[in-house]
Amino acid sequence: MQHLEACGNYLVEKRPDVIIHLGDHFDMPSLSTYDMGKKSAEGRRVLKDIEAGQVGMERLLGPLRALQAQQRANKKKVYQPRMEFLLGNHEQRIERHVECHPELDGSLGYDDLCLEEFGWTVNPFLKPIDIDGINYAHYFYNPLSGRPYGGTINNKLNKIKGSFTMGHVQGFELATETTNSGRKIWGMVAGSFYMHRENYKGWQANDHWHGVVMKHEVNNGDYSPCVVNMNYLLRKYL
Repeated sequence: MQHLEACGNYLVEKRPDVIIHLGDHFDMPSLSTYDMGKKSAEGRRVLKDIEAGQVGMERLLGPLRALQAQQRANKKKVYQPRMEFLLGNHEQRIERHVECHPELDGSLGYDDLCLEEFGWTVNPFLKPIDIDGINYAHYFYNPLSGRPYGGTINNKLNKIKGSFTMGHVQGFELATETTNSGRKIWGMVAGSFYMHRENYKGWQANDHWHGVVMKHEVNNGDYSPCVVNMNYLLRKYL
């Protein structure tokens, strides 16, 4: 979990006005329908999945909490960024599991993740939020078919027709266009911030980009992107 601590230190140094988590922080492998009944699922537990996510969140937000406590003790203005958490399809495994097992209704839900207690505003799965002219969602989909937009980042930007940022897909993609009215729009996919290798991707598909993105000069969908890869983050902020 070193990458989460490094990211927390980075946030404290840069102090952005808005922090946006694109989702899938809680992996919830115990509720994966792909692995149920397989050897790989042996020993998995929902409680352990939730606890692991909460420990990770403590590592991520620990530096922020320490800074805020110090500022309060010194009677200084407390840094209070806007914090938005977008539920991903991995967190949504909880909802889907309860839907298939209604006897769990009321005993298992998103409240168990304690995201609000960590300071996040929690946004429903796939409900876009507009912040300074940029739409954010875990991913975007064709409103007629319900299927996620595929293809290149340019194709997504053409379909969505406005500035957007999403996670979900491993790696990093960026595209920009200027409309006939002179407005600049940006499409961004930043879908991987972890240090492990994914077994299901095999030997040839695990070398994608890992990192975070800082957006400067955000205004009406336009911004200046600063891409921070994992190696730099770990070397500079641990």
